[in-house]
Amino acid sequence: MNLELQMIGTGSAFAKSYFNNNALLRDGEFTLLIDCGVTAPLALHQLGKSFADIDAVLITHIHADHVGGLEELAFKMKFTYKRKIKLYIAETLTQILWDHSLKGGLYQAGEIASLEDLFEVCPLVPGKPYELSEHIRIELIRTEHIPGKNSYSLYVNDHIFYSADMIHHPELLQQLVKERGCSVIFHDCQLEGPGVVHTTLTELMALPEEIRRIIRLMHYGDTKDEFAGRTGEMVFMEQGRTYLL
Repeated sequence: MNLELQMIGTGSAFAKSYFNNNALLRDGEFTLLIDCGVTAPLALHQLGKSFADIDAVLITHIHADHVGGLEELAFKMKFTYKRKIKLYIAETLTQILWDHSLKGGLYQAGEIASLEDLFEVCPLVPGKPYELSEHIRIELIRTEHIPGKNSYSLYVNDHIFYSADMIHHPELLQQLVKERGCSVIFHDCQLEGPGVVHTTLTELMALPEEIRRIIRLMHYGDTKDEFAGRTGEMVFMEQGRTYLL
């Protein structure tokens, strides 16, 4: 069965012309929200969707453009939809997410004192594949982003790589393609400047042609249109568009 990936946003953390780089992964019966940034509620609304359409959410790392919409999601689920949504997250991030991102806004004495009071928390062990639904299988791969902060990219159904924010790691990409059968790479891309915490377009352009052919660019800045025709074999993901996998 074909999966569908709909990019509800394709922008970098500071983009103003695009929503945060978050996506819906669907198998026909099950819908997974990959990251839930500050703009996720509005992005879903503009697509005619809401949190009611989501079966589970997966968080790749703790930055506002990836977790900033979780407060609204949690409150809507608890007080409007009256259900707990599954929260898939690396086991190393569960307490950090609550203590450092959500507790200040969500805590309510005697009622909400932990992630488990709001979500069905499903901790994931990196490097181990998990069946999230009948047709969606996901493995977390730890990738470097900010020094000292854990961040995880996704390997979906044993052939799809979906990067979180990550610095350039050509050896990983080559291993996935040559040894693990990766057929498509959805990769964050910093269009300009040095790649301190993100992979740059210049770095991706230096990859072998066989890898560039299967890369789709996302998490880009507002100057994206200026780079039309300057990305070689790689193509930009488009906000709102649905892709068959």
